[in-house]
Amino acid sequence: MTFPRIAIALLLAGAMTGTITAQRPELSAAVRTYIKVDAPVVALIHVRVIDGTGAAPREDQTLIMRGGNIAAMGDFASVAVPEGATTMDLTGKSVIPGLVMVHEHLYYPNGPGVYGQLGESFSRLYLSGGVTTMRTGGNVNGFMDLNMAKLVESGQKPGPAIDATAPYLNGPNTFIQMRTLKGPEDARRQVQYWTDEGATSLKTYMQITRGELAAAVNEAHRRNIKVTGHLCSVTYAEAAGLGIDNLEHGFFAATDFVTDKQPDVCPGQNAGQQTIAALDENGAPFKALLKTLIDNKVALTSTLTVFETFTPGRPKPPGLEVLTPQLREQFEQTYARTAQNKESIYTTLFPKGMALERAFAKAGGLLVAGTDPTGGGGVIPGFANQRQVELLVDAGFTPLEAISISTLNGAKYMGRDARVGSLAVGKQADLVVIGGNPAATISDIRKVETVFKQGIGYDPVKLIASVTGKAGLW
Repeated sequence: MTFPRIAIALLLAGAMTGTITAQRPELSAAVRTYIKVDAPVVALIHVRVIDGTGAAPREDQTLIMRGGNIAAMGDFASVAVPEGATTMDLTGKSVIPGLVMVHEHLYYPNGPGVYGQLGESFSRLYLSGGVTTMRTGGNVNGFMDLNMAKLVESGQKPGPAIDATAPYLNGPNTFIQMRTLKGPEDARRQVQYWTDEGATSLKTYMQITRGELAAAVNEAHRRNIKVTGHLCSVTYAEAAGLGIDNLEHGFFAATDFVTDKQPDVCPGQNAGQQTIAALDENGAPFKALLKTLIDNKVALTSTLTVFETFTPGRPKPPGLEVLTPQLREQFEQTYARTAQNKESIYTTLFPKGMALERAFAKAGGLLVAGTDPTGGGGVIPGFANQRQVELLVDAGFTPLEAISISTLNGAKYMGRDARVGSLAVGKQADLVVIGGNPAATISDIRKVETVFKQGIGYDPVKLIASVTGKAGLW
Protein backbone atom coordinates (compact mmCIF):
# COMPACT_ATOMS: atom_id res chain seq x y z
CA MET A 1 0.00 0.00 0.00
CA THR A 2 1.33 3.44 -0.93
CA PHE A 3 0.72 6.50 1.23
CA PRO A 4 1.01 10.14 0.12
CA ARG A 5 3.65 12.15 1.92
CA ILE A 6 1.07 14.37 3.56
CA ALA A 7 -0.30 11.36 5.45
CA ILE A 8 3.00 10.34 7.00
CA ALA A 9 2.89 12.82 9.88
CA LEU A 10 -0.59 11.65 10.81
CA LEU A 11 0.47 8.00 10.69
CA LEU A 12 3.53 8.66 12.81
CA ALA A 13 1.43 10.52 15.35
CA GLY A 14 -1.11 7.70 15.38
CA ALA A 15 1.60 5.15 15.99
CA MET A 16 2.30 6.83 19.33
CA THR A 17 -1.26 6.47 20.64
CA GLY A 18 -2.28 3.78 23.08
CA THR A 19 -4.86 2.40 20.70
CA ILE A 20 -2.31 0.60 18.55
CA THR A 21 0.89 0.64 20.60
CA ALA A 22 1.94 -2.10 23.00
CA GLN A 23 4.15 -0.68 25.75
CA ARG A 24 7.77 -1.67 25.22
CA PRO A 25 9.60 -2.78 28.36
CA GLU A 26 12.70 -1.09 29.73
CA LEU A 27 15.51 -3.34 28.53
CA SER A 28 18.17 -4.55 30.91
CA ALA A 29 21.88 -3.94 30.36
CA ALA A 30 22.27 -7.64 29.57
CA VAL A 31 19.72 -7.41 26.77
CA ARG A 32 21.28 -4.24 25.39
CA THR A 33 24.49 -6.17 24.78
CA TYR A 34 22.78 -7.72 21.74
CA ILE A 35 21.12 -4.62 20.28
CA LYS A 36 22.42 -2.97 17.11
CA VAL A 37 19.54 -0.56 16.29
CA ASP A 38 17.55 1.38 18.89
CA ALA A 39 16.22 4.79 17.90
CA PRO A 40 12.95 6.72 18.29
CA VAL A 41 12.28 6.49 14.56
CA VAL A 42 13.87 3.96 12.18
CA ALA A 43 13.42 4.10 8.41
CA LEU A 44 14.24 1.16 6.17
CA ILE A 45 14.57 2.45 2.61
CA HIS A 46 14.87 0.79 -0.81
CA VAL A 47 13.83 -2.51 0.77
CA ARG A 48 11.87 -5.42 -0.68
CA VAL A 49 8.79 -6.10 1.47
CA ILE A 50 7.52 -9.68 1.78
CA ASP A 51 4.54 -9.07 4.03
CA GLY A 52 3.68 -12.63 5.14
CA THR A 53 0.23 -12.74 3.58
CA GLY A 54 1.39 -14.63 0.50
CA ALA A 55 1.16 -11.48 -1.65
CA ALA A 56 3.86 -10.77 -4.21
CA PRO A 57 6.93 -8.92 -2.90
CA ARG A 58 6.88 -5.14 -3.21
CA GLU A 59 10.13 -3.64 -4.47
CA ASP A 60 11.83 -0.35 -3.49
CA GLN A 61 9.76 0.28 -0.38
CA THR A 62 10.19 2.51 2.64
CA LEU A 63 9.15 1.11 6.03
CA ILE A 64 9.10 3.40 9.05
CA MET A 65 9.06 2.17 12.65
CA ARG A 66 8.16 4.26 15.64
CA GLY A 67 7.10 3.40 19.18
CA GLY A 68 7.47 -0.31 18.49
CA ASN A 69 5.04 -0.27 15.57
CA ILE A 70 5.10 0.05 11.82
CA ALA A 71 4.13 3.70 11.36
CA ALA A 72 4.26 3.87 7.56
CA MET A 73 5.05 1.64 4.62
CA GLY A 74 4.92 2.23 0.90
CA ASP A 75 6.79 3.08 -2.29
CA PHE A 76 10.06 4.91 -1.74
CA ALA A 77 8.90 7.68 -4.06
CA SER A 78 5.78 8.28 -1.96
CA VAL A 79 6.82 7.86 1.67
CA ALA A 80 8.94 10.63 3.19
CA VAL A 81 11.55 9.75 5.78
CA PRO A 82 10.93 11.84 8.93
CA GLU A 83 13.65 14.29 9.90
CA GLY A 84 16.07 12.79 12.41
CA ALA A 85 15.16 9.17 11.67
CA THR A 86 17.84 6.52 11.79
CA THR A 87 17.91 5.41 8.16
CA MET A 88 19.06 2.05 6.83
CA ASP A 89 19.54 1.66 3.08
CA LEU A 90 18.53 -1.95 2.33
CA THR A 91 18.93 -1.96 -1.43
CA GLY A 92 18.83 -5.56 -2.65
CA LYS A 93 17.65 -6.82 0.71
CA SER A 94 14.28 -7.99 2.03
CA VAL A 95 12.17 -7.75 5.14
CA ILE A 96 9.78 -10.47 6.23
CA PRO A 97 7.63 -10.67 9.37
CA GLY A 98 9.26 -12.13 12.44
CA LEU A 99 8.78 -15.89 12.40
CA VAL A 100 5.92 -17.19 14.55
CA MET A 101 6.77 -20.80 15.38
CA VAL A 102 4.55 -23.05 17.46
CA HIS A 103 6.47 -26.23 18.27
CA GLU A 104 9.61 -25.06 20.00
CA HIS A 105 11.37 -26.18 23.16
CA LEU A 106 13.73 -24.70 25.72
CA TYR A 107 15.33 -28.10 26.21
CA TYR A 108 17.50 -30.50 24.20
CA PRO A 109 18.29 -34.24 24.43
CA ASN A 110 21.52 -34.69 26.35
CA GLY A 111 21.18 -38.28 27.49
CA PRO A 112 18.97 -41.39 27.11
CA GLY A 113 15.43 -40.15 27.73
CA VAL A 114 16.67 -37.02 29.53
CA TYR A 115 16.46 -33.40 28.39
CA GLY A 116 18.74 -30.58 29.53
CA GLN A 117 17.07 -27.26 30.32
CA LEU A 118 18.53 -24.64 27.98
CA GLY A 119 16.25 -21.64 28.33
CA GLU A 120 19.07 -19.11 28.45
CA SER A 121 20.94 -20.18 25.33
CA PHE A 122 17.95 -21.35 23.29
CA SER A 123 15.97 -18.12 23.73
CA ARG A 124 18.93 -16.23 22.23
CA LEU A 125 19.24 -18.69 19.35
CA TYR A 126 15.55 -18.49 18.48
CA LEU A 127 15.74 -14.71 18.31
CA SER A 128 18.93 -14.81 16.26
CA GLY A 129 17.20 -16.96 13.64
CA GLY A 130 14.35 -14.49 13.17
CA VAL A 131 11.81 -15.97 15.60
CA THR A 132 10.01 -13.13 17.37
CA THR A 133 7.05 -15.13 18.71
CA MET A 134 7.01 -18.81 19.71
CA ARG A 135 5.04 -21.40 21.60
CA THR A 136 6.87 -24.00 23.64
CA GLY A 137 5.44 -27.33 22.49
CA GLY A 138 5.78 -29.15 25.79
CA ASN A 139 7.60 -28.67 29.08
CA VAL A 140 9.58 -31.18 31.17
CA ASN A 141 10.76 -28.72 33.80
CA GLY A 142 7.67 -27.04 35.19
CA PHE A 143 8.47 -23.40 35.74
CA MET A 144 11.37 -22.52 33.47
CA ASP A 145 9.22 -21.88 30.39
CA LEU A 146 6.79 -19.78 32.41
CA ASN A 147 9.56 -17.79 34.09
CA MET A 148 11.50 -17.26 30.86
CA ALA A 149 8.36 -15.93 29.19
CA LYS A 150 7.98 -13.37 31.97
CA LEU A 151 11.66 -12.39 31.92
CA VAL A 152 11.60 -11.80 28.16
CA GLU A 153 8.35 -9.86 28.37
CA SER A 154 9.75 -7.62 31.11
CA GLY A 155 12.95 -6.91 29.15
CA GLN A 156 15.28 -8.82 31.46
CA LYS A 157 16.28 -11.49 28.90
CA PRO A 158 16.64 -11.47 25.11
CA GLY A 159 14.31 -13.75 23.22
CA PRO A 160 11.03 -14.09 21.36
CA ALA A 161 7.66 -13.51 22.97
CA ILE A 162 6.84 -16.91 24.47
CA ASP A 163 3.50 -18.69 24.68
CA ALA A 164 4.50 -20.92 27.59
CA THR A 165 3.16 -24.46 27.67
CA ALA A 166 2.59 -26.38 30.90
CA PRO A 167 4.23 -29.76 31.59
CA TYR A 168 2.93 -32.58 29.40
CA LEU A 169 -0.41 -34.17 30.19
CA ASN A 170 0.23 -37.89 29.69
CA GLY A 171 -0.64 -41.37 30.85
CA PRO A 172 1.86 -44.07 31.95
CA ASN A 173 5.21 -43.43 30.24
CA THR A 174 8.94 -44.08 30.48
CA PHE A 175 10.17 -40.47 30.66
CA ILE A 176 11.65 -39.79 34.08
CA GLN A 177 10.89 -36.07 33.64
CA MET A 178 7.19 -36.59 32.86
CA ARG A 179 4.28 -37.02 35.27
CA THR A 180 1.58 -39.71 34.87
CA LEU A 181 -2.06 -38.64 35.02
CA LYS A 182 -4.38 -40.52 37.37
CA GLY A 183 -7.58 -40.08 35.38
CA PRO A 184 -9.88 -37.36 34.01
CA GLU A 185 -10.29 -35.44 37.27
CA ASP A 186 -6.54 -35.38 37.71
CA ALA A 187 -6.20 -34.02 34.17
CA ARG A 188 -8.68 -31.28 35.04
CA ARG A 189 -6.76 -30.43 38.23
CA GLN A 190 -3.47 -30.23 36.33
CA VAL A 191 -4.99 -27.79 33.85
CA GLN A 192 -6.32 -25.68 36.71
CA TYR A 193 -3.00 -25.67 38.57
CA TRP A 194 -0.73 -24.84 35.64
CA THR A 195 -2.96 -22.19 34.10
CA ASP A 196 -3.29 -20.58 37.53
CA GLU A 197 0.53 -20.53 37.61
CA GLY A 198 0.66 -18.71 34.28
CA ALA A 199 0.78 -21.36 31.54
CA THR A 200 -0.87 -20.06 28.38
CA SER A 201 -0.87 -23.33 26.42
CA LEU A 202 -1.30 -27.05 27.10
CA LYS A 203 0.23 -30.13 25.47
CA THR A 204 -1.22 -33.64 25.64
CA TYR A 205 0.96 -36.64 24.90
CA MET A 206 1.10 -40.14 23.53
CA GLN A 207 -0.37 -42.23 26.35
CA ILE A 208 -3.26 -39.98 27.40
CA THR A 209 -6.75 -41.52 27.35
CA ARG A 210 -9.81 -40.09 25.65
CA GLY A 211 -11.40 -39.35 29.02
CA GLU A 212 -8.33 -37.48 30.24
CA LEU A 213 -8.05 -35.59 26.96
CA ALA A 214 -11.71 -34.58 27.07
CA ALA A 215 -11.39 -33.34 30.65
CA ALA A 216 -8.24 -31.37 29.84
CA VAL A 217 -9.75 -29.78 26.73
CA ASN A 218 -12.99 -28.86 28.49
CA GLU A 219 -11.24 -27.22 31.42
CA ALA A 220 -8.72 -25.44 29.17
CA HIS A 221 -11.42 -24.05 26.93
CA ARG A 222 -13.34 -22.89 29.98
CA ARG A 223 -10.23 -20.80 30.72
CA ASN A 224 -9.75 -19.71 27.07
CA ILE A 225 -6.57 -21.77 26.74
CA LYS A 226 -5.79 -23.88 23.66
CA VAL A 227 -4.71 -27.53 23.73
CA THR A 228 -2.39 -29.30 21.35
CA GLY A 229 -1.27 -32.91 21.22
CA HIS A 230 1.37 -35.33 20.06
CA LEU A 231 -0.95 -38.31 20.21
CA CYS A 232 -0.85 -42.06 19.76
CA SER A 233 -3.36 -43.72 22.14
CA VAL A 234 -6.01 -41.30 20.88
CA THR A 235 -6.50 -41.00 17.12
CA TYR A 236 -6.60 -37.70 15.27
CA ALA A 237 -10.29 -38.13 14.45
CA GLU A 238 -11.12 -38.91 18.09
CA ALA A 239 -9.15 -35.88 19.29
CA ALA A 240 -10.92 -33.63 16.79
CA GLY A 241 -14.26 -34.86 18.11
CA LEU A 242 -13.15 -34.07 21.66
CA GLY A 243 -12.34 -30.48 20.72
CA ILE A 244 -8.54 -30.42 20.52
CA ASP A 245 -7.22 -27.26 18.87
CA ASN A 246 -3.98 -28.46 17.32
CA LEU A 247 -2.14 -31.67 16.43
CA GLU A 248 1.63 -31.88 16.29
CA HIS A 249 3.99 -33.39 13.69
CA GLY A 250 1.70 -33.28 10.67
CA PHE A 251 0.41 -36.80 10.07
CA PHE A 252 3.62 -38.52 11.21
CA ALA A 253 2.03 -39.30 14.61
CA ALA A 254 -1.44 -40.36 13.41
CA THR A 255 -2.66 -43.83 14.40
CA ASP A 256 -6.07 -43.52 12.70
CA PHE A 257 -5.20 -46.12 10.05
CA VAL A 258 -3.82 -48.88 12.31
CA THR A 259 -6.32 -51.68 11.67
CA ASP A 260 -6.05 -53.45 15.04
CA LYS A 261 -5.72 -50.36 17.22
CA GLN A 262 -7.39 -50.71 20.62
CA PRO A 263 -9.20 -47.80 22.30
CA ASP A 264 -6.95 -45.68 24.55
CA VAL A 265 -3.91 -47.82 23.71
CA CYS A 266 -0.88 -46.57 21.79
CA PRO A 267 0.01 -49.27 19.25
CA GLY A 268 3.55 -47.92 19.06
CA GLN A 269 4.97 -45.24 16.81
CA ASN A 270 6.23 -47.76 14.29
CA ALA A 271 2.74 -49.21 13.71
CA GLY A 272 1.33 -45.80 12.97
CA GLN A 273 4.25 -44.83 10.77
CA GLN A 274 3.90 -47.96 8.67
CA THR A 275 0.30 -47.07 7.86
CA ILE A 276 1.15 -43.43 7.08
CA ALA A 277 4.03 -44.41 4.80
CA ALA A 278 1.63 -46.57 2.78
CA LEU A 279 -1.27 -44.11 2.83
CA ASP A 280 -2.81 -42.81 -0.40
CA GLU A 281 -3.31 -39.05 -0.05
CA ASN A 282 -5.97 -39.24 -2.77
CA GLY A 283 -7.84 -42.12 -1.16
CA ALA A 284 -11.19 -41.92 0.64
CA PRO A 285 -9.88 -42.77 4.16
CA PHE A 286 -7.38 -39.92 4.18
CA LYS A 287 -9.83 -37.48 2.64
CA ALA A 288 -12.36 -38.38 5.33
CA LEU A 289 -9.79 -37.58 8.02
CA LEU A 290 -8.97 -34.28 6.32
CA LYS A 291 -12.64 -33.33 6.38
CA THR A 292 -12.95 -34.23 10.06
CA LEU A 293 -9.95 -32.10 11.01
CA ILE A 294 -10.92 -29.12 8.88
CA ASP A 295 -14.59 -29.22 9.91
CA ASN A 296 -13.49 -29.20 13.55
CA LYS A 297 -10.99 -26.37 12.93
CA VAL A 298 -8.00 -28.40 14.09
CA ALA A 299 -4.69 -26.80 13.14
CA LEU A 300 -1.79 -29.05 12.15
CA THR A 301 1.84 -28.34 13.02
CA SER A 302 4.54 -29.20 10.52
CA THR A 303 7.83 -30.18 12.20
CA LEU A 304 9.77 -31.48 9.20
CA THR A 305 13.10 -30.52 10.74
CA VAL A 306 13.06 -33.24 13.39
CA PHE A 307 11.99 -35.94 10.90
CA GLU A 308 14.71 -34.90 8.49
CA THR A 309 17.29 -35.89 11.12
CA PHE A 310 15.84 -39.44 11.07
CA THR A 311 15.97 -39.76 7.28
CA PRO A 312 19.01 -41.24 5.47
CA GLY A 313 20.52 -39.17 2.70
CA ARG A 314 19.41 -35.79 4.03
CA PRO A 315 21.93 -32.96 4.52
CA LYS A 316 23.49 -32.42 7.91
CA PRO A 317 21.42 -29.88 9.88
CA PRO A 318 22.75 -26.35 10.32
CA GLY A 319 23.95 -24.84 13.58
CA LEU A 320 25.76 -27.80 15.14
CA GLU A 321 28.72 -25.55 15.97
CA VAL A 322 26.79 -23.91 18.81
CA LEU A 323 26.56 -27.19 20.75
CA THR A 324 29.04 -28.28 23.37
CA PRO A 325 31.72 -30.52 21.84
CA GLN A 326 30.20 -33.56 23.56
CA LEU A 327 26.70 -32.99 22.22
CA ARG A 328 28.02 -32.20 18.76
CA GLU A 329 29.99 -35.45 18.71
CA GLN A 330 26.95 -37.33 19.99
CA PHE A 331 24.85 -36.07 17.09
CA GLU A 332 27.59 -36.66 14.52
CA GLN A 333 27.59 -40.34 15.54
CA THR A 334 23.79 -40.48 15.30
CA TYR A 335 23.89 -38.85 11.86
CA ALA A 336 26.45 -41.40 10.65
CA ARG A 337 24.29 -44.30 11.86
CA THR A 338 21.22 -42.83 10.18
CA ALA A 339 23.08 -42.46 6.89
CA GLN A 340 23.98 -46.17 6.94
CA ASN A 341 20.43 -47.36 7.63
CA LYS A 342 19.33 -48.34 4.12
CA GLU A 343 16.09 -49.91 5.42
CA SER A 344 14.83 -46.91 7.35
CA ILE A 345 11.08 -46.34 7.08
CA TYR A 346 11.79 -42.62 6.87
CA THR A 347 13.08 -43.03 3.33
CA THR A 348 9.42 -43.49 2.39
CA LEU A 349 7.74 -41.80 5.35
CA PHE A 350 9.48 -38.43 5.10
CA PRO A 351 8.34 -37.54 1.56
CA LYS A 352 4.90 -39.01 2.26
CA GLY A 353 4.56 -36.85 5.37
CA MET A 354 5.40 -33.81 3.25
CA ALA A 355 2.73 -34.75 0.69
CA LEU A 356 0.07 -35.22 3.37
CA GLU A 357 0.80 -31.84 4.95
CA ARG A 358 0.54 -30.19 1.56
CA ALA A 359 -2.79 -31.94 0.94
CA PHE A 360 -4.10 -30.70 4.30
CA ALA A 361 -3.19 -27.10 3.50
CA LYS A 362 -4.53 -27.28 -0.05
CA ALA A 363 -7.83 -28.59 1.32
CA GLY A 364 -8.17 -25.50 3.50
CA GLY A 365 -6.60 -26.65 6.76
CA LEU A 366 -4.56 -24.29 8.91
CA LEU A 367 -0.96 -25.53 8.67
CA VAL A 368 1.46 -23.96 11.14
CA ALA A 369 5.16 -24.58 11.65
CA GLY A 370 7.70 -25.52 14.29
CA THR A 371 10.96 -27.41 14.65
CA ASP A 372 10.93 -29.67 17.76
CA PRO A 373 14.54 -29.81 19.03
CA THR A 374 14.17 -33.34 20.44
CA GLY A 375 14.68 -36.78 18.87
CA GLY A 376 18.33 -37.70 18.53
CA GLY A 377 19.47 -34.08 18.52
CA GLY A 378 20.62 -31.91 15.64
CA VAL A 379 17.58 -29.61 15.61
CA ILE A 380 19.16 -26.31 16.68
CA PRO A 381 16.88 -23.36 17.50
CA GLY A 382 17.07 -20.45 15.10
CA PHE A 383 18.97 -22.40 12.48
CA ALA A 384 16.25 -25.07 12.43
CA ASN A 385 13.48 -22.48 12.11
CA GLN A 386 15.06 -21.24 8.90
CA ARG A 387 15.48 -24.84 7.76
CA GLN A 388 11.80 -25.54 8.45
CA VAL A 389 10.83 -22.80 5.99
CA GLU A 390 13.15 -24.36 3.39
CA LEU A 391 11.62 -27.79 3.96
CA LEU A 392 8.13 -26.46 3.38
CA VAL A 393 9.35 -25.40 -0.05
CA ASP A 394 10.82 -28.89 -0.53
CA ALA A 395 7.34 -30.18 0.32
CA GLY A 396 5.84 -28.31 -2.62
CA PHE A 397 4.83 -24.94 -1.20
CA THR A 398 6.00 -21.78 -2.92
CA PRO A 399 8.50 -19.65 -0.96
CA LEU A 400 5.77 -17.08 -0.30
CA GLU A 401 3.42 -19.80 0.99
CA ALA A 402 6.16 -21.24 3.20
CA ILE A 403 6.89 -17.82 4.70
CA SER A 404 3.18 -17.24 5.33
CA ILE A 405 2.81 -20.62 7.04
CA SER A 406 5.75 -19.75 9.28
CA THR A 407 4.54 -16.26 10.16
CA LEU A 408 0.90 -15.31 9.67
CA ASN A 409 -0.54 -18.82 10.13
CA GLY A 410 1.18 -19.22 13.48
CA ALA A 411 -0.06 -15.81 14.57
CA LYS A 412 -3.61 -16.72 13.53
CA TYR A 413 -3.50 -19.93 15.56
CA MET A 414 -2.21 -18.05 18.61
CA GLY A 415 -4.82 -15.32 18.20
CA ARG A 416 -2.11 -12.67 17.76
CA ASP A 417 -2.54 -11.88 14.08
CA ALA A 418 -3.95 -8.42 14.80
CA ARG A 419 -0.48 -7.46 16.09
CA VAL A 420 2.10 -9.83 14.58
CA GLY A 421 2.59 -12.33 11.75
CA SER A 422 2.42 -9.92 8.82
CA LEU A 423 3.74 -6.49 7.89
CA ALA A 424 1.15 -3.71 7.83
CA VAL A 425 0.81 -0.17 9.12
CA GLY A 426 -0.23 -0.19 12.78
CA LYS A 427 1.10 -3.67 13.48
CA GLN A 428 3.95 -4.38 15.86
CA ALA A 429 7.36 -3.84 14.29
CA ASP A 430 8.49 -7.48 14.45
CA LEU A 431 10.43 -8.09 11.26
CA VAL A 432 13.57 -9.69 9.91
CA VAL A 433 16.10 -8.05 7.57
CA ILE A 434 17.44 -10.62 5.11
CA GLY A 435 20.44 -10.16 2.83
CA GLY A 436 18.77 -11.49 -0.28
CA ASN A 437 15.40 -12.44 -1.71
CA PRO A 438 13.82 -15.52 -0.09
CA ALA A 439 10.77 -15.12 -2.33
CA ALA A 440 13.01 -16.14 -5.24
CA THR A 441 15.64 -18.24 -3.45
CA ILE A 442 14.35 -19.71 -0.21
CA SER A 443 17.86 -20.48 1.08
CA ASP A 444 18.31 -16.71 1.49
CA ILE A 445 16.11 -17.14 4.59
CA ARG A 446 19.38 -18.02 6.37
CA LYS A 447 20.94 -14.61 5.62
CA VAL A 448 19.51 -12.87 8.67
CA GLU A 449 21.18 -9.51 9.27
CA THR A 450 18.96 -7.83 11.86
CA VAL A 451 15.95 -9.03 13.84
CA PHE A 452 13.56 -6.27 14.89
CA LYS A 453 11.29 -6.99 17.83
CA GLN A 454 8.96 -4.15 18.83
CA GLY A 455 11.08 -1.91 16.60
CA ILE A 456 14.38 -2.70 18.32
CA GLY A 457 17.00 -4.35 16.13
CA TYR A 458 18.96 -7.28 17.54
CA ASP A 459 22.29 -8.49 16.21
CA PRO A 460 22.13 -12.21 15.30
CA VAL A 461 25.92 -12.48 15.14
CA LYS A 462 26.29 -11.38 18.76
CA LEU A 463 23.45 -13.57 19.95
CA ILE A 464 24.93 -16.67 18.31
CA ALA A 465 28.48 -15.88 19.43
CA SER A 466 27.33 -15.63 23.05
CA VAL A 467 26.33 -19.31 23.13
CA THR A 468 28.61 -20.95 20.54
CA GLY A 469 30.19 -24.08 21.96
CA LYS A 470 28.06 -23.76 25.09
CA ALA A 471 24.53 -24.77 24.02
CA GLY A 472 23.83 -27.80 26.14
CA LEU A 473 25.02 -26.27 29.40
CA TRP A 474 22.37 -23.66 30.18
